[in-house]
Amino acid sequence: MSSFEFQPTLENETVRIQPLQSADFELLYKIASDPLLWEQHPNPNRYQREVFETFFKGAIESGGAFLVFDKKTNQPIGSSRFSDLNPGQNTVCIGYTFIARDHWGSVYNRAFKTLMLDHAFRFVEHVVFKIGACNIRSQTAIERLGAIKIAEAEIAYFGEAEKPNFIYQIEKKAWEHRTQASVI
Repeated sequence: MSSFEFQPTLENETVRIQPLQSADFELLYKIASDPLLWEQHPNPNRYQREVFETFFKGAIESGGAFLVFDKKTNQPIGSSRFSDLNPGQNTVCIGYTFIARDHWGSVYNRAFKTLMLDHAFRFVEHVVFKIGACNIRSQTAIERLGAIKIAEAEIAYFGEAEKPNFIYQIEKKAWEHRTQASVI
């Protein structure tokens, strides 16, 4: 496995993702301050500034976080990140994802997850997603991309207590098959 590149700048016709910087806090908090974003999340208080500050600190320290932009407006619409590279299991995680509500139910989540998955599969054979057990929206979205639930676990996010999560996975071969089938 070659060395995983955690923070490339990637883009397609819909979105651009670029490395999250400390200076991006206010841009991202403007989106994250919406309480409805977090209502199904294991930490429903993440819209509160002091709680989001902990989340943001973890994002910066992870070295794998992104700011996601809508290419039509060039405005930030959310964030996601790579984490937990495991060379022994040939896996990396994608998670900590959120997107502005006015971009829900559209092409944006799929567009930036596709960029991230295509990038990850240049380096690993499996991508893992850890999603809160009550976060039905995120579970549905990741299942639409072809992820399969493989486990349940108690997971502590950066600076937070353990909460029940479902573990999903997409295998490289399945992703390649799915993306080739959608082109045909």
